[in-house]
Amino acid sequence: MARSVSLSAYLALARRPAPADWTAPGAPRPGGQLVWLHAASQQAMPALLQIAERLRRDHETAQVLLTRGAEVEPPARLPGHVTPADLPPENIAAAEAFLDHWQPDLALWSNGHLRPALLTCAGKRGFPLILVDAEETALEEARWRWLPDMSRGVITQFDLAHARTANAARRLTRLGMAPERIEITGPMQQAGQALNCDEDERAEVAAAIAGRPVWLAAMVMPGELDLVLRGHRLASRATHRLLLIIVPDDEAAGPDYAAAARAAGFRVAVWSEGEFPGEATQILLADTRGDMGLWYRLSPIALMGSSFGPGDGGSDPYEPAALGSAILSGPETGRYAAAYERMITGGAARIVKDADTLSAAVARLTAPDQAAAMAHAAWMLATEGAEATDRLLHLIGRALDGEVI
Repeated sequence: MARSVSLSAYLALARRPAPADWTAPGAPRPGGQLVWLHAASQQAMPALLQIAERLRRDHETAQVLLTRGAEVEPPARLPGHVTPADLPPENIAAAEAFLDHWQPDLALWSNGHLRPALLTCAGKRGFPLILVDAEETALEEARWRWLPDMSRGVITQFDLAHARTANAARRLTRLGMAPERIEITGPMQQAGQALNCDEDERAEVAAAIAGRPVWLAAMVMPGELDLVLRGHRLASRATHRLLLIIVPDDEAAGPDYAAAARAAGFRVAVWSEGEFPGEATQILLADTRGDMGLWYRLSPIALMGSSFGPGDGGSDPYEPAALGSAILSGPETGRYAAAYERMITGGAARIVKDADTLSAAVARLTAPDQAAAMAHAAWMLATEGAEATDRLLHLIGRALDGEVI
């Protein structure tokens, strides 16, 4: 296809010298294969971060470069294999310097909101360029009305596209992408991965619990422990034989948590000391690393801690959701705000503010029908985006292994 006249005119303007206040990338390029992920919208960021995390599990040496649109908030925390970077200005010299420095092996560009100079330069480099979560409105750029054929010229730089809707797919086709290179996947959603556990161990603990009502308080920070203990005491008045499993945010603090619970009058079993909950046990302190899959499977209710103090940031609700737990959280969900909004809207999660609201929620959810309804909603939301994410990770893996996608 001949180059768009609009794109040619745009690129001619983009060949002017780079802005004086722009500086080339300063952070060193990580060694090994580098996957470039671009979050053009805030809603794309959680799913892209999850792709980054799962990518590292499948490809231990893979590194990730993360860029974002101008209005997208930076993540509060990033895994060690993810390097954040700013996009260059829409200037050929700046775009070439960006690509020369980072030398990505593959790129995922989310939504739309295309950057013609950068993407045209990237298209010439020969690495796979995939448009993901393509939405119709993001492909219609009002700022290009003076260059009406712009999108058509840029969209052909992509090797593949995953479209949210049939309308978005038709728009991509009209812009010049071959239909066989387009897949309708629905919105790109963060999905849950079911954590593993030892099945024999699960059966042994389940037998020790012997049908008692159970709830879990996960990733509990020291400042939240008193609230959790008070919530458990209040809920126990309404629910006979109620057992609480506490997972500290830092397992090394286990002895302090056990001492505090015993000082509050609770009978405590400590998992790291080989203790199982007996009939009289009121709290099981789960102070070991790597057993979250076990605790989520044993408890139909999960309070996700690190969520009550200002700036705590919350804990990932997709972990318990993938294993069918009803989800509770404090109000400080910061890092996972979008995920909790989706869970709350879908009837899978509730926000609690203090010991009273926590105990009321736990007591209510110990009724099997209440917990089951929320748990089913959580599982549906956690698995909704899994298939599309799996397909995308498969594509990335093939590309990193040198296959043509």
